[in-house]
Amino acid sequence: MDEAPRPWVILAVATGSQAAGACFGHGIAFLIPAMHESGTSLAQAGTIAAMPLIGTMLTLVAWGAAADAFGERIVLVIGTAGTALTAALAALEADDTIALGTLLLVGGAFAASTSAASGRMVAGWFPPRRRGLAMGVRQMAQPLGVGLGAATMAPLSLALGVGAALWVPAGVATLAALGCAALLADPPRPPRAEASRAGALTHPYGGGYLVRIHLASMLLVIPQFTVWTFALVWLVGDLGWAAGVAGAFVAGMQLLGALGRIGAGQVSDLAGSRLRPMRWIALLASATMLGLAVTDRLGWDVAAVVLLVAATVVTVADNGLAYTAIAEHAGPYWSGRALGAQNTGQYLAASAVPPVLGALVATAGFAATFAVVAAFPLIAAPLTPVEGEAAFAEPADAARPPS
Repeated sequence: MDEAPRPWVILAVATGSQAAGACFGHGIAFLIPAMHESGTSLAQAGTIAAMPLIGTMLTLVAWGAAADAFGERIVLVIGTAGTALTAALAALEADDTIALGTLLLVGGAFAASTSAASGRMVAGWFPPRRRGLAMGVRQMAQPLGVGLGAATMAPLSLALGVGAALWVPAGVATLAALGCAALLADPPRPPRAEASRAGALTHPYGGGYLVRIHLASMLLVIPQFTVWTFALVWLVGDLGWAAGVAGAFVAGMQLLGALGRIGAGQVSDLAGSRLRPMRWIALLASATMLGLAVTDRLGWDVAAVVLLVAATVVTVADNGLAYTAIAEHAGPYWSGRALGAQNTGQYLAASAVPPVLGALVATAGFAATFAVVAAFPLIAAPLTPVEGEAAFAEPADAARPPS
C-alpha cells in the first residue's frame, strides 16, 4: 500500500458512519425522560428505546454477508441512507407509539450495517503494522456517537419534544451517507477465483479459533457493561455524589475509555500480536474489578473511584483487538459474517448485564457484584487463542492461523 493519505480519509469516514449508527441506536435511550413526561409509561418508553438495538442485533450477520458478497461501500451507503430516512420518518411519526417503535426497529436494522462493514473497510485499507492503531481509532465511534446523543437529543427532547430530537440522528446519518458515497472505496481483495484457489473462500471456523475469540469477547463485555450501566448509580447511591457531578465524571471516563482503545491498538502493532495484549487486558480487567470490590467493601472511597476510572479504560480496550484479529483471520470473503457474529454475541451478553447484575446488586450489594464480575475476564484470559495467532508477515487476505 502506498503512503497516500487516502486510508486516513477512509478511516475518518468509516468512523463517522459508525458514530452515526451509534447515535441512532443508543441515543434513543436519552429520550426516555421526555417520553415519560408526555405520558408514556417507563415500561413503554424502555421498550421503544430498545427497538433500535433489537433491529441491530437481528441483522448484523446479514449485513456482514452482504459486505462479503458485494463490498463494504455499497453496504455503508445503503445502511446510513436507510438510517437517515427512517430517523426522519420517526421524527414525523413521534406521536404514534406503534409507528415510532416500528420505525426505530427498522432504523436499527439499517444502522447495523455500520458495525458489520466499517471495521472491514478499515482493516482492508491499513497494513498490518498500522491496523491495530487504525481499528482502535475506529472503536472510538461508539462513545462519540453516544456522547453526541447525550449532548443533543436529551435536552432537545425535553425542550421541543421527541420528534425534534430525532432530527439529530437523521441529520448525522445523512452526512454519513453522503461521505460514504463520495469518499469511500472498497479495499483491494483478490479475485474470487484466485481466492478460491488459495482456500480463502472456505469458512474460517475450523479448529475453533474464531469461536474462542467470540466467547472470550462475550465474557469481556460483561465487566465493560457493568461499569457503563452501574457507575452512575454507584457514585450517586453509594458514595453520595451529586447527580450532575457524577454524570460529568462518567462522561469524562467515556473519553478516557475511547483513548484506551487507541492505546491498545498501538500496543498490538508494536507487539506484533492482537491476542497477547487482549489476554493481558483480560487479566488487568479481572484485577481491576476485584480491586474495586475490595476497596468498596472496605469503604476506601478515593481508591475505589480511582479503580473505577481504571476499569472504565481497561474493560473497553479489548474490543478493537478482537475485531482486528477476526478480520485478519477470516479474510475478505468471510470477515463480514465473522464480525457480524462477533457483534451479535456481544450484544447478547451485554443485554443480560442490566437485569441480571441489577438483581445481584439489589440482593448482595455492589462489592459482591464487582467480585463476581471479576471472574468473567479471568475465564476469558486462557480462552483467548494466543497460541493460534498468525504472524503479521503473512498477507492479511490469506492469513489463517493453524488449527
